[in-house]
Amino acid sequence: MVTKWSVAKVISLFSIGLLINSVAQAQSSVTLFGVLDGGLLYTTKTLDPTTGQNAGKQFSVIDGGSYYSQFGLVGTEDLGGGFKAKFRLVSGLNIANGGLLHCNGNLFGCEAWVGIEGPPGEIKLGLQFSPFFLAVYDTDPRSLSLFGSGSIPLVDNVLGTGIFNANAVSYTSPTLGGLQASAMYAFGGEAGNFQAGRQYSVRLKYQLGGLTVNAAIYDGNSGGTAQTPVPTTVQYEGRLLGVGYQFGSLTAKASFVNYKVAGSFNNNVYGGGLTWYVLPTLDVNGGVWVTSDRNRTTNHSVLAALGTDYFVSKATTLYAQVGVVNNHGAMNTGLSMIGALYEVQGTSVGAVLGIRHTF
Repeated sequence: MVTKWSVAKVISLFSIGLLINSVAQAQSSVTLFGVLDGGLLYTTKTLDPTTGQNAGKQFSVIDGGSYYSQFGLVGTEDLGGGFKAKFRLVSGLNIANGGLLHCNGNLFGCEAWVGIEGPPGEIKLGLQFSPFFLAVYDTDPRSLSLFGSGSIPLVDNVLGTGIFNANAVSYTSPTLGGLQASAMYAFGGEAGNFQAGRQYSVRLKYQLGGLTVNAAIYDGNSGGTAQTPVPTTVQYEGRLLGVGYQFGSLTAKASFVNYKVAGSFNNNVYGGGLTWYVLPTLDVNGGVWVTSDRNRTTNHSVLAALGTDYFVSKATTLYAQVGVVNNHGAMNTGLSMIGALYEVQGTSVGAVLGIRHTF
């Protein structure tokens, strides 16, 4: 836990370093970047949101078959002495219809922060990913593909909460002896209730050779002033423990995540899988995620997916993915973030073919 004393000390170190290097010649850069990802999605079943029953098969064009389409600006300024100022603005978009998608519903609803990085670590202010979410990403064998990965139980449970954190300040330490720590606090608050919408997260990451170990927590309250079109203040507690090991071109990962949502499920998610670079231009990856409701074990699901990425060039990737999910009780785990986030009871099968281009 970051104490008032430690926060003050970190800020002082940044301030001293900036003063010492204020006469240094500053160099800055601003880069426009983006990702365009479109896919063809097929599922054998589709949830009817009105009746909760199976509405039949679907075949559709979606944005984000594997990764979310986005554009943004990133900038840095060299302040000298190992210090640099940074900023990042990212907007999600839907190439299927040209609208906003994927983030919290605002123009720059994915990321919008400014920060300083130096020898004492990094401080960021603004809308940003939580350390808990970054740990979930780091421990997922399919890199949180928007189809058939750990991203499905995450968003199925908490929507955008813990992913897009507004009014946040975070600190990430340097890596010492393979260990790195991150902490984030997001100010919520409303008249007469400063705890409304308050969010915090802490992460510890340890690396030794090919071994990576992650431990993270998240705690968020509902309400507050940061209300967005896509809810990002669902009241929940998150706990994660994950491990990964790289054997040359093969990487194995396993994780345990608990999502305890107020007034809803208390889900344990056990995940694991492999990614294998068969060739430098060909990646094959797969994983399995078992979700069980601790409050009522008859609510459970099994999600499994297999995918392959073929890197046509440094900027263009072709991909194919197939997945299956089996739901029991009130569990509604889906197959795809876009078009099939929730599924009906029983077994559903899906697949997506797509292309991703970065610039």
